[in-house]
Amino acid sequence: MAIAFTFPGQGSQSVGMGKDLADAFPEARAVFDEVDAALGEKLSTLMWEGPEEKLTLTANAQPALMAVSMAAIRAMEARGFDMKSKIAYVAGHSLGEYSALCAAGMFSVADTARLLRTRGNAMQAAVPVGEGAMAAIIGLEQDVVQAACEEASSKGVCQIANDNGGGQLVISGSKDAVTEAARIATEKGAKRALMLPVSAPFHSALMSPAADAMRVALGEVDKKPPVVPVIANVTVSPLTDPDAIVNSLVEQVTGQVRWRETIEWFAANDVTTLYEVGTGKVLSGLARRINRDLTPVSITTPQDVETALANLA
Repeated sequence: MAIAFTFPGQGSQSVGMGKDLADAFPEARAVFDEVDAALGEKLSTLMWEGPEEKLTLTANAQPALMAVSMAAIRAMEARGFDMKSKIAYVAGHSLGEYSALCAAGMFSVADTARLLRTRGNAMQAAVPVGEGAMAAIIGLEQDVVQAACEEASSKGVCQIANDNGGGQLVISGSKDAVTEAARIATEKGAKRALMLPVSAPFHSALMSPAADAMRVALGEVDKKPPVVPVIANVTVSPLTDPDAIVNSLVEQVTGQVRWRETIEWFAANDVTTLYEVGTGKVLSGLARRINRDLTPVSITTPQDVETALANLA
């Protein structure tokens, strides 16, 4: 009967995110101030006022999502919540892994904000706009999608980027190869093969320059062992050694986010409740599709914080 905290990834952002937390809790507002100071700009103003197209930019969305997650965590901690005694594991979807590690004490808020700004910029710069692509493949098993990627690889890089569960896989790579793989997947019986409106081919081998940049950036920040293990995206195993975690974060830039397996790992290791900490309810929805024995709970609003505190007391 264990509890895990999960942290959302890109796509969950929205204008107004975190404003109610900042208004309700001084500790939450302090997180947004700290992120603004670390980045040398008013990211919080962009988060709360928009415009949406600027907030959606990778270099903004990544630290913004982390800031909301940490605002909720700091508000809870100020009211007596102790992660080490209450939570068994943390995990995050892609950039959410950084939020998870910040929440577990491996990185400071300021360092996490700067790491995610670096990550966003490096991922965007790795491939010229228009040369990469991603597509969601709905309704096929992983081995069939993998075969489609391999068949299309004559046209360039193509690989599975995310296994989100519920029959949803995301492929990433060169535009021509991803387009071809999506066509092949449709022929193989996919319910849908949808090209995604993304600015770069995330979690593919084309992101190698960004992985190199993150290895350097991660080597320059202070690190502490997390107070609870993180279930890493690329290994689906509990990690507490900072060096092993850094290696997994570097590998994650070009590797697959194995989220379906992460949720199944939780279910197989006595986790019964998954709290999604931060903006949106995407991960809660995925959890319901992957394993109905798990209870997903969102911590997004001030009321959610109060409810979680009562339930975790």
